[in-house]
Amino acid sequence: MSKTKAFKAVVYNPQKAGDFKSLVCPPYDVISSQAQEMFSERSPYNFINIDLAKDSPVDDKYKRAGTIFRDWLKEGVIVQDEKPAVYFYSQTYVVRGEKKTRLGFISLLKLGDEKGSVVFGHENTHTAAKQDRLKLMKQVKANLSPIFIVFLDKKRIIQRIFQKYIPASKAFIELTDDEKTLHKLWRLDDPAMLKLVESSMNDENMFIADGHHRYEVACAYRDMMREKLGSAFTGEEDFNYCLAYFTNTDYRGLSILPIHRLLKLGKPLDLEDFTDKAREYFDVDQVKDRTRFFFLLEKAGHTEHLLGLYKDKQYFLLRLKNVKMLDKLIVDKPREYRLLDVAILNYLVLKNILGLDLNDLTGIQYNPDPLELVEQVDGDPLNVAFFLNPVKIQQIIAIAESGNKMPPKSTYFYPKVLSGLVVNKFEKEE
Repeated sequence: MSKTKAFKAVVYNPQKAGDFKSLVCPPYDVISSQAQEMFSERSPYNFINIDLAKDSPVDDKYKRAGTIFRDWLKEGVIVQDEKPAVYFYSQTYVVRGEKKTRLGFISLLKLGDEKGSVVFGHENTHTAAKQDRLKLMKQVKANLSPIFIVFLDKKRIIQRIFQKYIPASKAFIELTDDEKTLHKLWRLDDPAMLKLVESSMNDENMFIADGHHRYEVACAYRDMMREKLGSAFTGEEDFNYCLAYFTNTDYRGLSILPIHRLLKLGKPLDLEDFTDKAREYFDVDQVKDRTRFFFLLEKAGHTEHLLGLYKDKQYFLLRLKNVKMLDKLIVDKPREYRLLDVAILNYLVLKNILGLDLNDLTGIQYNPDPLELVEQVDGDPLNVAFFLNPVKIQQIIAIAESGNKMPPKSTYFYPKVLSGLVVNKFEKEE
């Protein structure tokens, strides 16, 4: 049984819908309410109208999304490809002043079940987010946006596809998004190439980098349909697969950013009391200059465990005194987990110093933009910001292979894979 397979994507018809930049949007879980409004106003055909429909007192937004999806198909706003294909995807972007290109492809991934999974997850998920996505999937009967998979690429399949097929062909989608990332997508339907991809991917371990909620929802939908079909279920129906973007662990194109934490407390943090307690676990240093603070945080993150703190217009570095203390302080987790900076933050700072319940962290917001958190702390005396270094790809793989999960929002792969490029419509349900 193959782990991946080509599919007939549903794509925008630019003759009816307009230019691609006005049609696509980021994944639903990184879109703010302000951005939701912006994308909605950009075009009546923007994908936001399906993937993250607005709440309304007069109708059900999930049913509305399903109706829109079917109407666009009837009207030719979106059309389905005639041949199965994989869709090669390049993203050229700038991060920390360095220009990079990440290469990958979009295809279908076979869902795992109780008999065994072909994919490793590394992050815990939230129930509410899964309920939201399942309601939407029941109405549209499609995978709207791909999960993000990383793999070792032992046979260099991505580079081989790129060198053989891409230079001689023109991308059918090309756009530069609001963050100045250049996106290009090629449709590849050569039977020999499809067979090569399928056979090569069978030998790979695959790790979910982004989209844990979407993967679990796809499995839940598959289970629901399996029960509905009963003895007619074959295991090869379209809903036994999910839409996935595959890229390798090549450091030249793969960027993982940290996700920082904004904590809202019941009363203003007493900095002096906090730093006194923190010195049990950390060497605490105040850094007056913001630029130097973030420089030192990032630099030290390559070799040691360091957390950042901002409160009352003051920046502090919390440097773990001894990594061995984690064995005593985080006894219910394996070594791979204990060495995560986010685990150090959760157990040593949030639980031991601030006395918070790790199973009820409702007062925390997540944001990859540290300057936005600084502004939010300055604007509310109850807020405090904690800054982290990014998780390393080796840590993600180690956690996943050990069968454990990171805390939610531990990783931020950049850039995001756009929603609205290709959709996997379920063909056979009944």
